[in-house]
Amino acid sequence: MTIQTLDDLFLHTLKDVLYAERQILKALPKMERKATDAKLKAALSSHKDETEDHVTRLEEVFEILGKPARGAKCDAMVGLVEEAEGLMAEIDDAETMDAALISLAQAVEHYEIARYGTLVAWAKQLGHSDAAALLKETLDQEYGADKALTKLAEKRLNAEAAT
Repeated sequence: MTIQTLDDLFLHTLKDVLYAERQILKALPKMERKATDAKLKAALSSHKDETEDHVTRLEEVFEILGKPARGAKCDAMVGLVEEAEGLMAEIDDAETMDAALISLAQAVEHYEIARYGTLVAWAKQLGHSDAAALLKETLDQEYGADKALTKLAEKRLNAEAAT
């Protein structure tokens, strides 16, 4: 796909994010299995449910645009997932694993926040107000997930891993 306009870039980035969300859906169950803290397990499970909603919303955005909901390989997410798998394979200590899982999940959240923030702005600029509203809903959930992970890390898991 040749990108010549903001519309082209918007569509390309939507495809990128759809691919990324689908990769996250594949990675989250493994992360949840590796987690030992009950609250972290619950947070990862909850985020899996939210991610399923994100995919559904993205499919709605594609429908609004009259485009097929096809993802395009997201090299950034491939790298984040590979990093997560490699790190999880190297850690034996349960508390350290939980701290690492939060770190890995937040790296994904921050990537998504950046992408969805940009997509909301572009959707508004391009006059796609319905798409912007759907994307903003996902953006707000990403911020919420990031805050919940930060709270969990600061209150318990980082301190437990440090001992």
